[in-house]
Amino acid sequence: MKCIILHESRGRMRVHIAGNSMSFRQADILEIYLRSKPFITSAKVFDRTGDAVIRYSGPRSEAVSALAAFSYSDEAANALVPDHSGRELDRRFEDKLIFEISKRIIGRLIIPAPIRFVIAVIKSLKYVREALRAIAKRKIDVAILDATAIVVSLIRRDQKTASSVMFLLKVGELLEEWTHKRSVDDLARTMSLGVDKVWRKTEETEVLVPINTVIAGDEIVVRTGGMIPLDGKVISGEAEVNQASMTGEAMPVHKNAGSYVYAGTVVEDGSVIISVDKISGAGKYDRIVKMIEESEKLKSNAESKASHLADRLVPYSLGGTLLTYLLTRNTTKALSILMVDFSCALKLAMPVSVISAMRESSTHGITVKGGKFLEAVAEADTIVFDKTGTLTRAEPRVANIITFGGCDENECLRLAACLEEHYPHSIANAVVNEAEKRGLLHEEKHSAVQYVVAHGISSSIDGKKAVIGSYHFIFEDECAEVPENEKIKLDELPTEYSHLFLAVGGKLAAVICIEDPLRDEASEVVSGLKKLGISKTVMMTGDNKRTAEAVASKVGVDEYYSEVLPEDKAEFIRKEHAAGRKVIMIGDGVNDSPALSEADAGIAISTGAAIAREIADITISADDLYCLLTLRRISTELMKRINYNYRTIIGFNLGLIILGVAGILPPATSAFLHNSSTIAIGASNMRNYIKGNSQDLV
Repeated sequence: MKCIILHESRGRMRVHIAGNSMSFRQADILEIYLRSKPFITSAKVFDRTGDAVIRYSGPRSEAVSALAAFSYSDEAANALVPDHSGRELDRRFEDKLIFEISKRIIGRLIIPAPIRFVIAVIKSLKYVREALRAIAKRKIDVAILDATAIVVSLIRRDQKTASSVMFLLKVGELLEEWTHKRSVDDLARTMSLGVDKVWRKTEETEVLVPINTVIAGDEIVVRTGGMIPLDGKVISGEAEVNQASMTGEAMPVHKNAGSYVYAGTVVEDGSVIISVDKISGAGKYDRIVKMIEESEKLKSNAESKASHLADRLVPYSLGGTLLTYLLTRNTTKALSILMVDFSCALKLAMPVSVISAMRESSTHGITVKGGKFLEAVAEADTIVFDKTGTLTRAEPRVANIITFGGCDENECLRLAACLEEHYPHSIANAVVNEAEKRGLLHEEKHSAVQYVVAHGISSSIDGKKAVIGSYHFIFEDECAEVPENEKIKLDELPTEYSHLFLAVGGKLAAVICIEDPLRDEASEVVSGLKKLGISKTVMMTGDNKRTAEAVASKVGVDEYYSEVLPEDKAEFIRKEHAAGRKVIMIGDGVNDSPALSEADAGIAISTGAAIAREIADITISADDLYCLLTLRRISTELMKRINYNYRTIIGFNLGLIILGVAGILPPATSAFLHNSSTIAIGASNMRNYIKGNSQDLV
């Protein structure tokens, strides 16, 4: 690429890119390309001028060579550019702001005063209509304050004040809209569906493939607990699909052949084969934006309180205006009160604070669905952990395989992997990974599989029923028998492992011993949560008592419960609620879904079952549990910031009112300072809440 160095100093250069003009996307490609170079510390591209400012730490020749080698067709750089970078949004609002300022300056210079007065009267009609609509709805809100201030100024023939107020209101609305949309845009670009592989159906079998290799017309299979990754039409099968991510309605919708299904929705029960209509990414950004906008309706109590307080203060502002005029007979002093309202800042600062907290959370691998859940995390005093895949590693390992009835170890593992691979869970992944490690191919030789929540999987092979799952499922539900003379072997199973039982044709074939290593950070995180105000930590698991006791003692939880069913977890949370406690639940499986739904804030692990992620209010990265500390800290800092906003907004605006009534500030100055403070507070609430990484919070 050809470019000209316009200016340079040590470690910094400004260059101009050759060419007639630069599109938004071209600017994004160049900026991302430059930032990807290890020797370039920062890069900013200005699409208007076609310039780029680069700071580098290595030799100057490396930066120059990187510029020379750049091409807009660079595939690696293009692949990293998001569909929405925020550049176009910023430009749109910059142009609107420049237009409004230019229009006002030019109008005051060339338009005669009488005509400006007529224009001001016409513009005021918009504010008068809004005030009349509020009155018709029997509401006294900020629209009435604005209209009263403008109309009184015009009646006094004070066109300058009326025009200034309307100009400041227009600019304030513009900047408030930009602040809000930029916050939403920043958050939307950090979120995705989180599905990277899908089961693609071929003529003979099913193959697990990367989602970006799927094209329109391909057939994919989604089963119980799985997320539908792409839009398409069901060509066979039946399922109950949770579409809450799109419609907000949690009740599952029945889908069968001919039904249309959407990416991001979850199969709660059943199995479907889908003919793909739209490839990965189509419409994803718009859906995420819609989800964020919907999540804003899930306001925290603090946000709702701010909104209601803002409206309740309007009558006092009107009353203060009237009282000031009756006592002083000074219209200017009375108008100074109308120029200041608490509503704008309160109603802007609180949502922006929450969206900023959601955005910052997402940078730490945390996805939050609404402000009320951040408030719940901040106020929670009890936290309940599922064990497997949560306190233990997301990738447990097969430690041993004990066979029965003369069955071959590898054949049992092959069959177990063949069944388990259809329902991703940490233990299922362990079985599949062990088969892969041993080089065992497990072709689809069985009939359709059926998942029984919290119990196991049922299918048939060569005409015999094959089941795999818990002890309860195999021996109590399925009534499998232990081969003769091998009861002792079953009784002496090593207790330090979790056990997965496989039975074929009603006979126990193998017990797969799963080593469920504890996460290195688990005990530190539990300790850290206690330091951050969590008074009760609980672990619940379906494992036997000895296994649960060993893990609980290592982690340091206050209480533990073993051999629990999904309904037991949910019932425990209901009892905690009855005792007046606020509860966080953390889990990763289909069987955790009832408890996740029951908790004040349900948190799912990102690698867990899709239905758990869908039902949960918050999803965290599976990399480590330190992000729980980050989440708690961000949540508590959010509530502190909201309370600080209350004091600052009310104190500052009350000061403006006092200065206006005292005659120190004229109405136009009060309006300017009020709007400026609103924008400043809104912008300050976009800053981060915490510094450092999750481990620093231990």
